[in-house]
Amino acid sequence: MRDYQGALPSENQLRWQDMEMGMFCHFGMNTFCDREWGEGTDSPEKFRPSELDARQWASTARQAGMKYFILTAKHHDGFCLWPTATTDYSVAFSPWKDGKGDIVRECAEACREEGIGFGLYLSPWDRHEPRYADPAAYDDFYADQLEELLTGYGPLVEVWFDGAGSEGHTYDWERIMRIVRTHQPEAMVFNMGAPTIRWVGNEDGVAPYPCWNTAEAARLSMFTTESADWLPSTPKWVPAECDVPIRKDQWFWHPDAEDRLHSLEHLMDIYYRSVGHGCNLLLNVAPDDRGLLPDSDVRRVLELGAEVRRRFDAPIARTSGTGNELVLQLEGETSIDHLVLMEDIRLGERIREYVVDALRDGQWVEISRGSAVGHKKIDAFPPVAASAVRLRVLSSEGEPLVRSMGVYANCNDAIR
Repeated sequence: MRDYQGALPSENQLRWQDMEMGMFCHFGMNTFCDREWGEGTDSPEKFRPSELDARQWASTARQAGMKYFILTAKHHDGFCLWPTATTDYSVAFSPWKDGKGDIVRECAEACREEGIGFGLYLSPWDRHEPRYADPAAYDDFYADQLEELLTGYGPLVEVWFDGAGSEGHTYDWERIMRIVRTHQPEAMVFNMGAPTIRWVGNEDGVAPYPCWNTAEAARLSMFTTESADWLPSTPKWVPAECDVPIRKDQWFWHPDAEDRLHSLEHLMDIYYRSVGHGCNLLLNVAPDDRGLLPDSDVRRVLELGAEVRRRFDAPIARTSGTGNELVLQLEGETSIDHLVLMEDIRLGERIREYVVDALRDGQWVEISRGSAVGHKKIDAFPPVAASAVRLRVLSSEGEPLVRSMGVYANCNDAIR
């Protein structure tokens, strides 16, 4: 068998991929104006959360099994959730806490208290800032904002660069990446500049299958088929993140829109097609105009976390190993309906095609097959009574290295 010659992840990428699920938090001026994309003309006087509680946000994320939390520090309207020195369009000029508040700081502290990672979204597109029309002047402005965020709030797990609205605009990505590498070298960089993680290409939270960890390009935004212009320093290993709002097509909170809340069944389908396809899931749960996550959304995301744990926290049996064949012995004939595979991706994504068989009444019977495994592949199948399960790798680059192969039962039960 040929030696493995493919791309390898960094230690920071490995840690990020093991997180698997994060919570996105879209909050800002749009929350108070019943819109998704503000134009940057709404007065800071409108920003009036009455009960803002970042600890509720972070605690909900942790309880739901999310390992990191990403806040929209500045969306496309340009309103900043921290008291920036770069503009008067920020919380410092709002009535909230008499202009003395800092939502970014409150979120950073809440995430540290809850033991989850903290990341920041800073929209490159800024509809409020007049200098946006002058790329060189805006580069200075944006670099100053980025430096404030990357130096003022402790370690960040991710820096999220949204390509929406930036179609056709040129930024100084070499400069931007120097700032990130200087101040937050362990943070993942999302999809622009020299990214270490990429956008999956949709806002449905699902990845195509196979979704390999290597890529040379990714779609810039929902509004173009063009790819983001990645710098030559971009690594070859660029795993995908799947972002989706918990309310259909609504990233920010809107009144009287509970009917858009995704069902638990739909969220579990998203989980299978994101985490179960080897990617990370970034689920958006938006605070309302009080500054609190709505009760209905909290219940739903906690239900999701509980259902993931119910299905996958306790395997019937698990093993690991190397080579083209791996057999997992069970205690007598046991009913199983799921198999979860993980490669040891520290040494690359090696498996290219595989088959899984169950030993039933002394005969091997195929129950699933696939191509990519990578960080994780979840295979669901009708319940089968098996005394052993066998993985056969039909094609690989280098020797297959299986970090984990586990089988599960009762996952197909009706959602409680």
